[in-house]
Amino acid sequence: MKFTDGYWVTKPEYRPEFVEEIYCAKRYGDGLRAYGPYRRITDRGATLNIGQMTVTVTAPMENVLKVHLANHMGSYITTPVYELCGDQEFHAAVETDQDGARIMSGSLALELKKGSPQLNFLADGRPLTKAAPRSTSMMHHRDGKNYLVTGLSLDTGELVYGLGERFTPFVKNGQNVDMWNEDGGTASEISYKNIPFYMTSKGYGVFVRHSGRVSFEVGSEKVETVQFSVEGEELEYCLIYGPTPKEIILRYTALTGRAPLLPKWSFGLWLTTSFITDYDEKTVSYFIDGMEERGIPLHVFHFDCFWMKGFHWCDFQWDEEMFPDPEGMLGRLHDRGLKVCVWINPYIAQQSPLFEEGMKKHYLLMREDGCVWQWDMWQAGMAVVDFTNPEAWDWYQEKLKALLDMGVDCFKTDFGERIPVNVRYHDGSDPVKMHNYYTLLYNRCVFQLLEREKGRADAVIFARSATAGGQQYPVHWGGDSTSQYVSMAESLRGGLSLMDSGFAFWSHDIGGFEDSGSPDLYKRWVAFGMLSSHSRLHGSSSYRVPWNYDEEACEVLKAFTKLKCRLMPYLYTAAVRAHLTGIPVMRPMHMEFWQDRNCAYLDRQYMLGDSVLAAPVFSEDGEESCYLPEGTWTHLLSGKIVEGGRWFTDRYDYFSLPLFVKDGSILPFGKCDITPDYELADRAEYRVYGIKKDAYTEIWDSDGQKKASLTMKVLDGALRFRMEGKENGRVLLSGVFSVREAWNCETERTEAGVCLIPKSGEFGITLR
Repeated sequence: MKFTDGYWVTKPEYRPEFVEEIYCAKRYGDGLRAYGPYRRITDRGATLNIGQMTVTVTAPMENVLKVHLANHMGSYITTPVYELCGDQEFHAAVETDQDGARIMSGSLALELKKGSPQLNFLADGRPLTKAAPRSTSMMHHRDGKNYLVTGLSLDTGELVYGLGERFTPFVKNGQNVDMWNEDGGTASEISYKNIPFYMTSKGYGVFVRHSGRVSFEVGSEKVETVQFSVEGEELEYCLIYGPTPKEIILRYTALTGRAPLLPKWSFGLWLTTSFITDYDEKTVSYFIDGMEERGIPLHVFHFDCFWMKGFHWCDFQWDEEMFPDPEGMLGRLHDRGLKVCVWINPYIAQQSPLFEEGMKKHYLLMREDGCVWQWDMWQAGMAVVDFTNPEAWDWYQEKLKALLDMGVDCFKTDFGERIPVNVRYHDGSDPVKMHNYYTLLYNRCVFQLLEREKGRADAVIFARSATAGGQQYPVHWGGDSTSQYVSMAESLRGGLSLMDSGFAFWSHDIGGFEDSGSPDLYKRWVAFGMLSSHSRLHGSSSYRVPWNYDEEACEVLKAFTKLKCRLMPYLYTAAVRAHLTGIPVMRPMHMEFWQDRNCAYLDRQYMLGDSVLAAPVFSEDGEESCYLPEGTWTHLLSGKIVEGGRWFTDRYDYFSLPLFVKDGSILPFGKCDITPDYELADRAEYRVYGIKKDAYTEIWDSDGQKKASLTMKVLDGALRFRMEGKENGRVLLSGVFSVREAWNCETERTEAGVCLIPKSGEFGITLR
């Protein structure tokens, strides 16, 4: 929200009150409290008839400072509030004297000086950012609304990332971004997943702990400032020092929660019935038979909306005309080795028998006049479940549990964005603050049911909407895209922006959601989709089975699905690390190579884990360029070696794309190419890329335990290996063909290089 016309003039509809100075500062519990009046205090009489900002600063964990700003503190409606985990053992260092105050959290400090309104943040003693004069204020609108406004300075060349899943330009400088969940597809500035968190290239992140509409002016109203404002009397933000992007994400997710371990099967190929298509069990069987006949591994089958009758969404009852024996059908799908997902949302149509039940028991959102809130957008007369009511929470879970008992394995938790604000919540929550927060309760309700009924190791949902903390309930997908290359690119851009906002896992509709698209696009999107953390074929009015495009599409899908299954030891280890650290499986280039300025704006390529660079092909002619950071890179599929520190352009058929492995990497490949759910360390093949420096890799499994590791030491022309855990693995040295001596291992020459078959945990070779 903008409050000024240029630098000097406030818009006429607003009356500003700026913090003019810090009048006093003192210790407050484990933190610091300061008072900033809206005019300078020149004498005792100046303390009358003015307001002031109360600034409270604490440290929830090391290298994090929490700043709470308040004009009037008497609000009775404070819920909902984003929960903070923090470090209960951490205590900040606070210093005060006659000139001001200082609070320190690890390497991060905030300094206040009496007589100045400025808040100075420092890291390792050096200026980091500041709330400059005239940046913190109350803006009073002539209609009676009040807005608390503040902002933090941007340095020369400082770039801003994050703010949720955004399909607008990847670097947010110059944009006006409102935190307000809406259903707008992937081709608009609005978003399904608004996260009031950003990080900058200067080494810090900012989390605005306010679940309502937060308006960010990112170097737009004032080009040297990220301004953020909320309607109301209070605003709180956490400043998080890294200094690297990974360290920022690690600390942010320590504050707001991290993703759980996901089941291995969820990383396989998901196929859906699509949205408004006609289907029954015969159709479903035809899809599955077709995949099997063509040798395409399939792992999850998803039933979209019309597993229930139209006008009934949601009643959680199978359409008996299309599915007369749902329990038997689910059993038959399980017999074929498939997991089953069904579509749900938090809305109850008036024709659903649950509507009357929910209305009588007050389980639905109510208008202020006591009537059920309803409208006809999406489903006729639909209402919304009130998840702040514990009984409604249990009621909703009970309906879903019946499906789990029948054989359903997981749920697609669609929608949750169009939540009304002219309503009354059971617990008295502020309906404006609940608009975004609602999705957190919705997805938490479903995810916790799955954890309880299926076990923590088997819980997964497929969600569209999210807010801060939503990363605890994965997976999220990118919403409604169109079947065009430009939409494929905007989907990736939105996903990378979400990864910059603390989310570890992400997916998208392979082939695009709207329309059908060309066979060319479908095959290119398949490669991208199978090299994402999670992979789903889904569309709107047409089926996304590959033979609907051409037979080559079947071969492409088979090839990349098998590749993903083989890569599971590597991918799942990245997933375990995401669970432990918050570092996403798919990473923007600037997150991995933050010191390489060429990576700052890259949004059409990404790192898949620590070692693999992927760049989807976005053109019909198959020519694609990607930037390779400094070092030697090996194309994973062809073995071509390319020197980095430059852009690289090549032409790729449908079975390839820019997919490069970083020099000094050891990539573990699994033994199985038909399922992601196998013992990942058993008979693994470790492919070594580059033998000029030491390297290390490990394999973790779904029990959260490390199963195997391989260490390579380079010493005087010799390669020494130590394999721990599973010792029946093989080591493939790409491009090495001359071995002088081998000890404790056998060697085999292959087209790809030299394969070492160890006889014990320690082995090695000497090169000629």
